[in-house]
Amino acid sequence: MGSTRRAFTEEYKASAVEFVINDGRSVADVARSIGVHEMTLGKWVKKARDAQDGEPVRPLNEDERAELERLRSENRRLKMEAEFAKKVAAWFAKDQQ
Repeated sequence: MGSTRRAFTEEYKASAVEFVINDGRSVADVARSIGVHEMTLGKWVKKARDAQDGEPVRPLNEDERAELERLRSENRRLKMEAEFAKKVAAWFAKDQQ
């Protein structure tokens, strides 16, 4: 029996790397949350950082920083709402039986 290898799109890899680089989360934390091996995500992050070495890193201006904070806040709220909806759905499903 051969092992199957999962394939990830470039967009998926970029968004995972963004969690580590821009949001300041650890590779282990992000890898656990998205279901990818830590070494795999580490390689993606290293590749992205190596690619950025040639480009100057521009810090966020005030407007971008404010938008980032607003989006992070909205993201937290939406995650809480989604978690609540899952619990309610599970409760209703259990109640139906």
